[in-house]
Amino acid sequence: MSGERLLAAHAVSRRFGGLRAVDEVSLELERGVLHALIGTNGAGKSTLINVLSGELAVSHGRVELLGRDVTHWSQPRRARAGLGRSYQRSTLFPSFTVLENCRLAAQAHFPRAWDWITPATRCRDSLQAAEGAIERVGLGAVAGRTVTTLSHGERRQLEIAVCLATQPSVLLLDEPLAGIGADESGRILALLEQLKPGHAILLVEHDMDAVFRVADRITVMVNGRVIASDTPEEVRGNAEVQRAYLGDGH
Repeated sequence: MSGERLLAAHAVSRRFGGLRAVDEVSLELERGVLHALIGTNGAGKSTLINVLSGELAVSHGRVELLGRDVTHWSQPRRARAGLGRSYQRSTLFPSFTVLENCRLAAQAHFPRAWDWITPATRCRDSLQAAEGAIERVGLGAVAGRTVTTLSHGERRQLEIAVCLATQPSVLLLDEPLAGIGADESGRILALLEQLKPGHAILLVEHDMDAVFRVADRITVMVNGRVIASDTPEEVRGNAEVQRAYLGDGH
């Protein structure tokens, strides 16, 4: 169902001593909507994602996931409830295969504490979830290869597959295009378009051409605060955004 609200932040703040890294930020993520979060380095984007995912506790405010108050839930509990995220830096196991990386992620979503006889590698649910995620991101042909043999773009695809293996409803993607070329970037953007109908997606990205190409909504942060949140057309024409971030070239 497009337009269904899956994640919401209500006046969320995160302080580090006297520094407000995130200052009274509110936003909503809806199924079928790709919501981009942009801002200069230090604007608070990654801190906000860490708060939404449960890696950092809020100093003030409330976070809702699928209609439930998850403000005080741990990151693993939020992940099991349907929240997946990727990171700026790779969290993959480089000596493991593509399939093994995804299977390990899926395994956390299909706990089998009662079954201590069957090897985890033979868990049908985990394997099916892993294989399905790999196919969705277009890595089926390299499922048996180790991470060290993949291109940088393929690793970025795999990081998204690892998220998908946990069968999330919400995806928080932190700079998935970082360090990859135009062709590989195009594949990632096409993948995001494919994933959008079934997910709510928050995309943190510095590539403005990519952001304005795929985003349905854009939120702009400066010094921990939101200065604009609107359609790409409205954000592009916002004078405060142009002064603070985009410059005259956009």
